[in-house]
Amino acid sequence: MSLNAQWMQRDLNVLWHPCTQMKDHEHLPVIPIKSGRGVWLEDFDGNRYLDAVSSWWVNVFGHANPRINQRIKDQVDQLEHVILAGFSHQPVIELSERLVQLTPAGLDRVFYADNGSSCIEVALKMSYHYWLNCGHPEKKRFITLTNSYHGETVAAMSVGDVALFTETYKSLLLDTIKVPSPDCYLRPDGVDWETHSRTLFQHMEQALAEHHQEVAAVIVEPLIQGAGGMRMYHPVYLKLLREACDRYGVHLIHDEIAVGFGRTGTMFACEQAGIRPDFLCLSKALTGGYLPLAACLTTNKVYQAFYDEYDTLRAFLHSHSYTGNPLACAAALATLDIFAKDNVIEANRALATRMQQATQHLVDHPHVAEVRQTGMALAIEMVQDKAGKTPYPWQERRGLKVFQHGLSRGALLRPLGNVVYFLPPYIITPEEIDFLAEVASEGIDLATRDQVSVAVSSHHPDFRDPG
Repeated sequence: MSLNAQWMQRDLNVLWHPCTQMKDHEHLPVIPIKSGRGVWLEDFDGNRYLDAVSSWWVNVFGHANPRINQRIKDQVDQLEHVILAGFSHQPVIELSERLVQLTPAGLDRVFYADNGSSCIEVALKMSYHYWLNCGHPEKKRFITLTNSYHGETVAAMSVGDVALFTETYKSLLLDTIKVPSPDCYLRPDGVDWETHSRTLFQHMEQALAEHHQEVAAVIVEPLIQGAGGMRMYHPVYLKLLREACDRYGVHLIHDEIAVGFGRTGTMFACEQAGIRPDFLCLSKALTGGYLPLAACLTTNKVYQAFYDEYDTLRAFLHSHSYTGNPLACAAALATLDIFAKDNVIEANRALATRMQQATQHLVDHPHVAEVRQTGMALAIEMVQDKAGKTPYPWQERRGLKVFQHGLSRGALLRPLGNVVYFLPPYIITPEEIDFLAEVASEGIDLATRDQVSVAVSSHHPDFRDPG
């Protein structure tokens, strides 16, 4: 028995993997990874895989990055953890100072959580609690976009709209208001992204006009709806939304957990609209893919609504055991150092251009409806009918065929349903981008070769992977 097989069997004896029907692993192997270096992962049998999805969108500067490694090693000998209630430490102070400097002006306070979903919970609770402290207990609902995903804790699920993850738990969820997404995939022929996004904003305007008195906040994934299939829209929507939230007295929450830190072509997606949200949620790439950490940034106006004498009971009583962990903060500081010293955003523009060029031929593929891109995120949508953008039945799992082919060729491509995407580390080379495009093209050809099975129903609430 190979080393991979031995580790896989030990795994299956005890583990329950996330976002997985475990019965699949009766015929799909679990890939045990021994080590990582740069954009490559290596298993126990010596096979290598190019990490095209940044290990669920977190790893931006490569595995075993020596600069991040060293910062963590230095920190672990100094302080591994301390309670953040009533205590503090150097890494969390320095990180907070730098995040305040780096994000749009006016985001002056940083509240820490352990992961993206928890960060969304912080923002939702903080927005509701702000209005409560200000004498508006009626403002307790949230507006969200269709096809959105914000995490899998209960409140985070409530403001999401990917049915595969929410339908089972609908009786547990908050009553939210859903507005049609500005997703440009289904825009009419001849209509550009900006025009379509402007047109779709009328639904948000109407929802705010009707419900603003009971709404605490609007929450969006700016520019890219990640787990919803890497669907994308124009920055003008964010600008219009900021103006409308100001007019109607509603908070704006930006979930930049997946798109922050250079992924969209700017450090933060909100910069492309020239706006500042009331709450900015960050995680994933914050630590370079090393350790769990999330930061919810907000304004001094929000902070002051909680600042009072103890007996008023206006404090924000929310905590996590590992809040502001020094090791995670050290990894984040090293990550920000790389951004500061290596001209990453500018270098990414050249890499993004190479991604576009390497996949350009797929625009004319008979079973590719669209190749879309925002910065260092590129998505290829497979369909059974190109003209009508008719999707493949979800049960046929065409994306899984691309995934399996990718593994056979040394690439980790984990599609979102029938959407193949590249979200690679920023240290990827042009030649490695060309390799990914070659493997993805081969996989798409294989996955779309067979006719649709007439015995398979096309109806299902959704089929996405949450990233």
